[in-house]
Amino acid sequence: MIKVLFICHGNICRSTLSESVFTHKVNTIGLENMFVIDSAATSREEIGNPPHRGTVNKLRELGIPLVPHRARQVTLDDYDKFDYIIGMDTANIRNLNRMLNHDPEGKVYKLLSFAGSGRDIADPWYTGDFDETYRDVEEGTEGFLNYLREKGEI
Repeated sequence: MIKVLFICHGNICRSTLSESVFTHKVNTIGLENMFVIDSAATSREEIGNPPHRGTVNKLRELGIPLVPHRARQVTLDDYDKFDYIIGMDTANIRNLNRMLNHDPEGKVYKLLSFAGSGRDIADPWYTGDFDETYRDVEEGTEGFLNYLREKGEI
């Protein structure tokens, strides 16, 4: 099993969008039994809240099923459980490194790094632009699948 945890600040916009998009991708190619996919936050601000309506609406518009989820904060136990801990922006990566003992096993990645970019995925909580966020998430998750193929993991 390949265990993937998507991370953003509040776990209601970018990480839940990534979780649903990536889950849809692996289900579409018949690899759902090879993955455990989840998402979490670096902050405690939204704990217990469902995905943001902008995320829900964007997924509905695209015909991608929403993975039911309630926001939660990442923990040290998650570091032991997951193989890939994928943040959305530089602030997420900085916070993850602080929260996860400086990533001793090299599990923390920025999502768009899998697409050959150092760019951050803008937070639609602030930008209101779920279209742009979706395009970045699509690019990053496709790049991540290609990375796993190149490594021979799938």
